[in-house]
Formats: sequence, structure tokens, C-alpha cells
Amino acid sequence: MASLLCRRLTVLSAALLIAGFAPYQDLTTNEASLVNHISTDSLKEHLTYIASDALEGRGSPSKGLDMAADYIAAHFKKCGLEPLGDDGYFQTTEITRRGVTGKVRNVIGVLRGSDPKLKDTYIIVTAHYDHLGKKLSGEGDLIYNGANDDGSGTVSVMELADAFAHAAEKPKRSIIFMTFWGEELGLRGSRYYGQHPVVPVTNTIADINLEQIGRTDDTEGPRVKEASMTGFDYTDIGTIFAAAGKKIGIAVTKHPQFSDAFFARSDNQAMAFLGVPSCTLCTAYEYPDYHRVGDEVDKIDFGNMAQIDKMVALGVWEMANSAQVPKWDESNPKTARYVTAWHASHP
Repeated sequence: MASLLCRRLTVLSAALLIAGFAPYQDLTTNEASLVNHISTDSLKEHLTYIASDALEGRGSPSKGLDMAADYIAAHFKKCGLEPLGDDGYFQTTEITRRGVTGKVRNVIGVLRGSDPKLKDTYIIVTAHYDHLGKKLSGEGDLIYNGANDDGSGTVSVMELADAFAHAAEKPKRSIIFMTFWGEELGLRGSRYYGQHPVVPVTNTIADINLEQIGRTDDTEGPRVKEASMTGFDYTDIGTIFAAAGKKIGIAVTKHPQFSDAFFARSDNQAMAFLGVPSCTLCTAYEYPDYHRVGDEVDKIDFGNMAQIDKMVALGVWEMANSAQVPKWDESNPKTARYVTAWHASHP
């Protein structure tokens, strides 16, 4: 039996190396249960639906956006997450756009922590599930499917929810999994949440936002086995995720140009305004077909995306079980506004 097990482990290690990923090192039983639950097949199944023509680009508001919200909520229910919205898993409001008034919904579920004290503190894992909808006129492909932007982040939030729900042990802190409407309209869904948080801001220790993690064809060159973080050195979240990445062969880096410049361009910004340490993780900041109809599922590198999600799982797991909470770097002048907000909410 021992000999057979050794041969199987050798075959698994060889397969990982052939795929371009080194075997995992020094994972605990709980960490291994997390990363082993994240599946390329599952990610592909979810994204094939979320970015399908049937959802017509998930504009805000639209029938396609509603279909996506219902799909995400059904998945959260299947995972056993507790609903945190004003209508089940939905935090609802209305907007008027192009003369049409419609209901829009953030989708929110929570996995309660296991520690009697720390369970009342929260890590939020977020992404936006909306995109640009359809062209109003023209010929050929008219649908902005948004597979990478941000279908990739959306299905990663779903996959991470499933992984944590089925982990060998529950994390000590509670984890909120949330997808936003209206990012493409100016971060409106996340800003709505910032104005109407469903848990106390003082008890929210971090927001990890996932955006554009499916494409590896960065305009600067292939970006494989690497993730970048906005505001990498604004908080100590960067250090936490860099350490998580080393365990599975993913480099988490600061892009010399875009890390700071893009900090305010995604949904982490709403939480930062409240003083919550936050960041956005991505694979490629800029890639072909950005905000074009060519952003399709067949251009997603699902193998690499699964590895990025495993790194995220390990980083979130570390924060969820640590007695320490992420902090802003108060010596960095770029964090001044966020530090002031943090002190205001933690008198």
C-alpha cells in the first residue's frame, strides 16, 4: 500500500510539473482541503453560463443581470451560506438608466466563523458580476460577454465560497462572499454597499476584491503563475498574499505602474473609503478585447485561474484564522485618506 501511494504521489507531482506548476509545499490539512476543492471544471461550468449570450452582457439593469444574480444566489444557497440581504441573498435598490427604471441587486452570503469571539469579525471576498450589456445597433457580435471582466472574478467568488464551505474545518472569522452590480457604471453597487453595510464596518477587517483573473495574455507579455495587487504596499495584505502564493508557486507582486494607479478603479475602493484595508487582485491589468465583444470564455486560462484562486483561498484562510488583523501602512502618504477613515471608525 505504501509503495502504491508513493507511486501515485510521484505521478501527481509529475503532472503538476508538466502543467507548469510545482507541487504544493508545507500545506496544512485544512489548507490542502481548501485548494483541492477548487476545480477548473467547476470554474469553466460557471463562467460558461455567466458569460453566455443568453445573459446579454449583464448590463445594469437588465434581464441578463437578474439571471446572473439568481444563479449566484442559488449557488450560495447550495453552499450553505447564510443570506445577508434585505431579500434573502439580495441587497436591493433601483436605478434609472436610459429612461428605464429597474431593480438591481448585490448578492451577499456569509459563512459564519467557528471561534466564539472572532466569528463576529468579517473578511469580505468580492467581485462585480455586471458588464456592458449589448451594443444598441450594428452587425455581427453585439454582446459584451465580459468573460474576464469580471465573469472571472464572479465565478472565483463562487468557487471560493464552495471551497470554504467544504473545508475540513471552518475558519475562525466569518467570511462574506459578495458580488456587486454596477461596477461598469462607476462602482455603483459597491458604493451602495458602502452606504448600507450589512455588518458593522468596525468589525470588517479586510476586503479582497477579484477582477480580471482569467486572462493571461497581458499586453505587456504573458502573465502566468503571477497575480498583481492594487495598493500592494498600502496595507500588509500584500505580504500575507505573497506568502500564500509561495506555497503553491504563484508570485504576488506590485506592478510598478498600475498597482497604485488602479487602486481606485475597482470595487475595493468603496471599502477603503470606510477605512477597511482592501485591495484588488488581478492577473492582467490590460489585455486584448478589454471592454470589447471579444472578451469571451474561450480566451480564459482556466488552469492558471484555478491556481490564482487557490492562492486567494490560502491568503483568506490565513487572515480568517490569525489573531492579527490587516493594517494600513500609516507611513505611506497615499493611504492618508483611508487611515483617517479607519481611525474614525475605530475611536
